[in-house]
Amino acid sequence: MLIDTHCHLDPSYFPEGEDAVLERARAAGVEAFVVIGVGEDLGPARFAAALAARRPDVWASVGLHPHDARVLDGAMEDELERLARAPRVQAVGEVGLDYHYMHSPRETQQEVFRRMIALARRVQKPIVVHTREAAEDTIRVLEEEGAREVGGIIHCFSEDRPFAERALALGFDLSFSGIVTFKNARAIHEVAAWAPPDRILVETDSPYLAPIPLRGKRCEPAYVVHTARRVAELRGESFDTLATRTTENARRRFGLA
Repeated sequence: MLIDTHCHLDPSYFPEGEDAVLERARAAGVEAFVVIGVGEDLGPARFAAALAARRPDVWASVGLHPHDARVLDGAMEDELERLARAPRVQAVGEVGLDYHYMHSPRETQQEVFRRMIALARRVQKPIVVHTREAAEDTIRVLEEEGAREVGGIIHCFSEDRPFAERALALGFDLSFSGIVTFKNARAIHEVAAWAPPDRILVETDSPYLAPIPLRGKRCEPAYVVHTARRVAELRGESFDTLATRTTENARRRFGLA
């Protein structure tokens, strides 16, 4: 059995509702889900928290994606903290830096990232980090803001081994998405093969990044099986061993009962 440690199930992505999506995942061997609530407003965060509150195999994480950093104000931050303190909200995120699209200015992204790390430290919950084309600044901000105090996850890991080593030293786990199944993702393959067995997770990032052989389709939690099989192959392990380890790691990191 697997845990999808990062999926977006907002109605805007799955207008048919989450019931059928979750049922397909359970049939594929996925036993639990961490649903991420981020958006330009707090609708997705409220949705994720409410879904976790009513389903025993769903937990949530809430935050502000770096794309949307420009919209943060005091009232939004206060409600995010309230949501982050809910019993089945297990983490703060995804938060971080994204210099690829620059939907929010770089300086604003860094300021909001620092505020989200501070929020995570206040609620004493791990941080789910998004980083794209911002590796050095991401590590620097995590170090400067004391993220080691709560640790967390480098979501959708897409960096190289030196970055992975620094993230691991800060107490962060590495979560692999469908990108690890792509043929040209050689640096990610290297990290997936090398990473300590007690520090790896698997995710879908649904509805994005569907793995091979489903690339191009809308991704959903059932597809995490393909990602896990590829990580097991890269590590020279059986699928069952990889599934057991990543499930144990996810339960430890997110504090899942």
